[in-house]
Amino acid sequence: MPVTVSSCPGRRTRRFGISTHSGPPPGESPSILAKAFDLLRAFDATNRVMTLTELSRAADLPKSTVHRLLARLVELDVIEHIEEGYRVSLSMARLASLSPANLMRDLALPHMAGLHHWSGHTITLGVLRDFDTVILEQVGSTAWHPQPYQIGARIPAHTSVLGKALLAWDPRDALETLLPNPLPALTPATITDRDVLMAQLREIRSTNLAHQLDETLEGIAGIGCAIIIKGEAVGALGIVHPSSTPLPAQAPQALRNTAARLSTEITQRLTAIGQERRWMPGREVAGPLDPADQHDLT
Repeated sequence: MPVTVSSCPGRRTRRFGISTHSGPPPGESPSILAKAFDLLRAFDATNRVMTLTELSRAADLPKSTVHRLLARLVELDVIEHIEEGYRVSLSMARLASLSPANLMRDLALPHMAGLHHWSGHTITLGVLRDFDTVILEQVGSTAWHPQPYQIGARIPAHTSVLGKALLAWDPRDALETLLPNPLPALTPATITDRDVLMAQLREIRSTNLAHQLDETLEGIAGIGCAIIIKGEAVGALGIVHPSSTPLPAQAPQALRNTAARLSTEITQRLTAIGQERRWMPGREVAGPLDPADQHDLT
């Protein structure tokens, strides 16, 4: 069953798959730029090529508006027009690759592959955006679960091992001010008491190891640890596995060792390219997490 709470007008709607936007505040019409991004967000992992009619329906825009937007986006090489319909242009891949987080992803992949080979389980990499964990990459599949993770998925941070591992390095005062109480629940196992979460985060900070059991989705468990650079948590690695399948006893240390090696490699690369002071794929917080934000697992 999806967990849904009505969203506040003008705020981004968070979904377990792709992040969307709930629209402009009442009384304001969406701009052309906003409509263009609504159109781009209509594409997803199962709809990579879409017709004009499908895009109009998915973006909730009139066909005439979609036609004009598509024509301009094709001119700008943002969208490609093919016989079957429309698709996101390859030129967008270059823009996406310029995100600082992508450097971390590129360096992390060999380490993730090694950990996956050793453990036999899915390895995930993520960062924080607001109070959501964004999945940057995963090695191995969660197809064994009826609701598998997707790259780019946004997951409430307090429900995920990656999110907990990262929240543990945030200032306590800021978390106590910004996190709602109670916290939104995705499953019966989700921690909803802020004080309980804060106590857990203190323990995670001391060990750099987070645990999660059925808190994001029933049937999924995992462990996670932060990637620390100069005292800052810039990302997190996790091992995801079925709740019914225990991890090897050596898994926590193997995960922490992998994160430490990755941290060293990232630091060395940043030093080599002279970007130590300007590079940070970590978080940005625009304001308090509103408990009325929507999380929909469908």
